[in-house]
Amino acid sequence: MKGERIRRGGGSGRLSVKDAPRAARQVRKAATRTPLGRTLARLPVSAEAVQRGIAYSLVALALAAVWGVASFFGLPGMARMELAEVAAHNGYQVEKVEVHGTHRMDAKSVYDIALGQVDRSMLNVDLAAVRADIGRLPWVQDARVSRRLPNTLVVDVVERKPSAVWQHQGRLALIDASGVVLEQVSPQAMPDLPLLVGEAANMQAERLSRLMETAPALKSLLAGATWVGNRRWDLRFQSGETLALPEGDAPAAAALVNFARLDGVNHLLGRGVTRFDMRDPAKMVMRMPEGRTVPNIPADNAVVPAPGDAAEAKKPEAALPQALASREQG
Repeated sequence: MKGERIRRGGGSGRLSVKDAPRAARQVRKAATRTPLGRTLARLPVSAEAVQRGIAYSLVALALAAVWGVASFFGLPGMARMELAEVAAHNGYQVEKVEVHGTHRMDAKSVYDIALGQVDRSMLNVDLAAVRADIGRLPWVQDARVSRRLPNTLVVDVVERKPSAVWQHQGRLALIDASGVVLEQVSPQAMPDLPLLVGEAANMQAERLSRLMETAPALKSLLAGATWVGNRRWDLRFQSGETLALPEGDAPAAAALVNFARLDGVNHLLGRGVTRFDMRDPAKMVMRMPEGRTVPNIPADNAVVPAPGDAAEAKKPEAALPQALASREQG
């Protein structure tokens, strides 16, 4: 292709094909004479790739600017509202609510929240907000809300389980294991659950549950408990007796285990004792009704010391006496 020529730009000069590589090298050499050219030459990418990156960045900046202006004037929100309205007119709005998992609570409160949205378009329903509102209901431990197009909200509820009745200021209320008040109850409709009495006794429900786990044999016999002075428990059994426990979780648990052992050996419950007092770790005091004799407890069934007293119990002079029975008046 000896006679072939290529035209450069719009000028009249001509350049042979075999001279093109040399001309390209001259162009690149001239480009490196500028600061920008030298910087681009050091990059591990080609100049063409850099130019494309700059072009894409400029396009992205332009789009961001357009979106910012549109957002400033509220155009995206207006478009979303218009789309939601169109969807609602075509049947995509909340018309039905399905509630699952409610057994004890009144499901009407869940329906009221799900159907009470200001905007009932399926596209605009805030599922997180609906779930949060339902989660504030006393009986609801957890909830899940989902859409089922075209017009149904599905609510799955996990209910709290009542574990006791709290008596406070002359009123009765169901509470769960964590002490959350579920609903008021009347004395005529008292469920077969332990009765907790005292200021803030509901907030000690978990503490009482852990305590009773240390003596499973007595757990089923518990009728109620009184939180005394915001520091300790008086337990009441179904057979009518009251057991006064010491302050502190560990001493109370040790005393309860000791009492369970003594009851297992001597059958203390159901023998007419009105009160067992184990606040002193060295002895147990029993209160009897007037005219009743004290149950006989053998000497080898002495009260076992609390964990903190274990070292002292090894000394002969610190040996604990047998359970001391005394008759108290009033």
